[in-house]
Amino acid sequence: MSTALPEVLDLLGRQSHAIDGGDGPGWAATFTADGVFRSPTYPEPVRGRAALTRFAAAFAPANPRTRHVVTGTCVDPGSADELVARSTLLVVRTESDGAVRILRVTTLRDRLVRVDGRWLIAERAVSVD
Repeated sequence: MSTALPEVLDLLGRQSHAIDGGDGPGWAATFTADGVFRSPTYPEPVRGRAALTRFAAAFAPANPRTRHVVTGTCVDPGSADELVARSTLLVVRTESDGAVRILRVTTLRDRLVRVDGRWLIAERAVSVD
C-alpha cells in the first residue's frame, strides 16, 4: 500500500463533500492552480482554479440531493512529488421518497502532485463505465 493513500483518500473525501455542499472554492482548492477536469459528461475540459470554482459552485444548486461517493481508490507507484490515483465514483441521488438512485458509475484517473507538502490534483480524467 502506498503511504500516500490515506492523504489521497482524505483529499477525495473532502472534495466530494465540497462539491455536494456547493463549496466551489473548496472543491477547486483540491486542484493545482492550473488543474484540469475532463469528463465526457461536459463538452469541454474545465481548466484553472477560477473556472473550477465556477463549475463546482453551480453543481449543487442544479443537482439537489446528489452525492459523489468515491470508492475503490488505489494509488499507483510514483515519485515523492507525483502519483496517479484510480477510483470508482458513484453519483447518486436521494429521491423524495427516500430511495437512492445511481445516476452514473465512472472511473476517475487523477494525476496528483505534491504542492507545499500536500497532494493536489493536477489533472482528473473521468471515464463513464
